Amino acid sequence: MISKNTIKLIKSLALKKYRQKHRLFLVEGDKNVLEVLDSSLKVESLYATSGFLQEYESSVKKAKKVYEATAEEIKKTSLLKSPQNSLAICFLPETKDLPAKLDSFTLYLDGIQDPGNLGTIIRTCDWFGVHNLYCSEDTADVFNPKVIQAAMGSFTRVQIHYTDFIEVEKIANASSVKIFGTFMNGSNIYNSRLPENALVVLGNEGKGIRKEAENGIDQKISIPRFGNNNKPESLNVAVSAAIICSEFKRSFSE
Repeated sequence: MISKNTIKLIKSLALKKYRQKHRLFLVEGDKNVLEVLDSSLKVESLYATSGFLQEYESSVKKAKKVYEATAEEIKKTSLLKSPQNSLAICFLPETKDLPAKLDSFTLYLDGIQDPGNLGTIIRTCDWFGVHNLYCSEDTADVFNPKVIQAAMGSFTRVQIHYTDFIEVEKIANASSVKIFGTFMNGSNIYNSRLPENALVVLGNEGKGIRKEAENGIDQKISIPRFGNNNKPESLNVAVSAAIICSEFKRSFSE
């Protein structure tokens, strides 16, 4: 059974201030719940139907506390429009130090606001083997339930670091890693020489890359438009991230 106090807590975890206050975050959807149970993240409480508990008995044991709940109870508690058979309240992990060097391809997100975009970018990073993702402090919170949903479990494998661009710039420069930035007037990415190790900056959905970050960029790149009109004016940032990851990785997989 899910108590009224638990329901109140779960609803509050939609907001960052309560996630930080309680040091907890919410994971919903059977795939996401199983991903977090099989990760290094710690599950404080698991609420699931009897069928889910029986089918995934070995994974369920990793939760600190396990409660059986009906599908109707989960539906009343869930933040989703179409709840499934489980939800988990998890402990926020401790903040990790920034890596000492950049020794691979990675991204820096400069003020990405939409949780769906962030979640999709995290999922894209996981697909292309990008293990560390850097974000400005005002980028959407990775533990926002909407980010968790869009990431589809990839948040358990991609380490997200929130930091000012200048700190990542220092690490990139010390690691002799070239910094690229996405701009409408940048050089065509398909004609550019792309190094195996690189840092690519992606800007805010509406405003693009801030001047502070632009000043540290070594090369501006763009994804060319192949249509014959002037619309749309730009690509969705998550789509851009996928194209960029694919092109950088393709250059060294042939």
